[in-house]
Amino acid sequence: MKHVVIGTAGHIDHGKSALVRALTGTDPDRLKEEKERGITIELGFAFLAEDDDLSIAFVDVPGHEKFVKNMLAGVGGIDLVLLVVAADESVMPQTREHFDICRLLEIPRGVIVLTKSDLADPELIELASLETRELVSGSFLEDAPLLEVSSKTGEGIEALKQKLFEEAKDVPGRSTRGLFRLPVDRVFTMKGFGTVVTGTLMTGSVAQEDEIEIVPRGLKARIRGLQVHGEKKKTASAGQRTAVNLQGVDVADILRGDTLVEPGSFTPTHMIDAELDVLASSPIPIKDLTRVHLHLGTAQVLARVRVLGDRKAIAPGERAFVQLRLEGPMVAARGDRFILRRYSPLETIAGGKVLDAEPQKHGVRSRAPLGALETLASGDRSTAAALFIAGAGVMGMSEPDLARRLSADGEAMKPIVAALVGQKKAVVVSESPRLFIAPDVVETIASRMLDELKRFQSKNPLLGGMPKSELREKVAARTPHAVFEWVLTRSVGEGRLLSARDLVATPDHSIHLSAEETAARDFLVKQYRDGGYRPKSLSEAAAAGKQDTRLLERVQRVLLKDGTLVQIGDGMVFHRDALRELKESIRGLKPERDRLDVSFFKEMAGVTRKHAIPLLEWLDRERVTRRAGNDRIIL
Repeated sequence: MKHVVIGTAGHIDHGKSALVRALTGTDPDRLKEEKERGITIELGFAFLAEDDDLSIAFVDVPGHEKFVKNMLAGVGGIDLVLLVVAADESVMPQTREHFDICRLLEIPRGVIVLTKSDLADPELIELASLETRELVSGSFLEDAPLLEVSSKTGEGIEALKQKLFEEAKDVPGRSTRGLFRLPVDRVFTMKGFGTVVTGTLMTGSVAQEDEIEIVPRGLKARIRGLQVHGEKKKTASAGQRTAVNLQGVDVADILRGDTLVEPGSFTPTHMIDAELDVLASSPIPIKDLTRVHLHLGTAQVLARVRVLGDRKAIAPGERAFVQLRLEGPMVAARGDRFILRRYSPLETIAGGKVLDAEPQKHGVRSRAPLGALETLASGDRSTAAALFIAGAGVMGMSEPDLARRLSADGEAMKPIVAALVGQKKAVVVSESPRLFIAPDVVETIASRMLDELKRFQSKNPLLGGMPKSELREKVAARTPHAVFEWVLTRSVGEGRLLSARDLVATPDHSIHLSAEETAARDFLVKQYRDGGYRPKSLSEAAAAGKQDTRLLERVQRVLLKDGTLVQIGDGMVFHRDALRELKESIRGLKPERDRLDVSFFKEMAGVTRKHAIPLLEWLDRERVTRRAGNDRIIL
């Protein structure tokens, strides 16, 4: 079955609720105060089905200027607007404001209805028709059907009903793909069921028993039951009026303006980059840091408008890029439409489109983001993704974070990732989850590595290279480890760098020893090779050979770095050949012997306990032996 949501719009007392009642048989005014005062205060809902193939949900909104905020909470998710104008009064202030709101929200289509035809003569009806056509000229309603009805007598109601069915059939079906998001417009308790929320499901789909998150509150709940257009269902999808019975939360925990989402898929924001259109009828320009009421979905927060670029204000009728600084958290996604109302007096002055719901903070009269925002305003998701990744810099951006910025699910991300990689707009530096980084950032990190290595090598000519950990600390301390390793590996593969034994160097680097240092190196190598499993300490070797201790320490560091010498712990150093021979000797004991103890090892190696224990522990670390009580098992 196809589901379509129609919202009413129009001035107070122009017969919106009566029209919905005449069309559906349901009175959308449900509050006692509404019935007593004869006006709609809160959102009302009713349903109309043609057959098993089409169901229409009506969202009836209040027309009084004091309740425009309630009207905005209901009109955001509709497919088609029913612009209601009383034939005996014609176009009135809230007619204009409601029409402006629908236009700013880019509601794609609608039907115009002249109500109370029984109270107006033909001349008045003709005048109301002309004034209404003049109002909508050049807009999405310019060629919309216009019908005359009387909810009191029923005249024209059946014709309107059939016209709505025709229009509803032409409404494109919404994709069920995307991240689940349902802005809450009503919260109540139902006896025997508990907490129930309603709203128009904006994107994605949801099923009974699913776990959901309520943002920005951060609460988790389970879906106990669903109703779609008044009927019990197991699933609900984008575009459907949905009632959700929640388990695990109290009715007091949720408010209108909260949003149900898939856990972890949306992060509340306090800043939004947007493209803003100021109404030509706005009584004021929007100056930098003007305080406004921001309405998005069913939510409303106070915000300030940061005007970007050189201009100090946006004049009525103009379009500009802005950053909205929110005074409270809100859930927003790229592409969402919103409305701005003046702080005081309350009146609609602008509307626009969200370009980025997680931007960096822009400074006063900042021009830096303008190029990126122009691209975001005109580009597709792949282009936006490339910009977001570039903006992440050396930190890179994970696929889940990128999907959230784009408001895209797993399926939607596949072609985006393919385009990014195929067009070389991003590189994948790790998997599970994928981590993306911009190609120019890769080049920047690689260049920094090369510059830092050259500086290090000029200061440390005796070292075979710079320790990898030290290079990362200097070049990319804040960068994820995966990014650093990927850039290093690529640089080595391209022949720009060399890497061995946790040392990194440039290809042209070589150790330059003076004659004195060369003699000291030869002396130390002989001392450690001759010492076998019982080498002298550095100080003992220096004293025996009457050598400069500081010179030997400097040369020993070089030999340790190039692997000629190996330190096995507690400052004990051996020649690598001695340790290799020891490994072979121990392994050669098998199969005659598969165990050894300290006494046997001391006798076999010709060492005292001073050397025996460190050597045995080193053999354990090298997985030649494994300690078992006081013995070692030969592996």
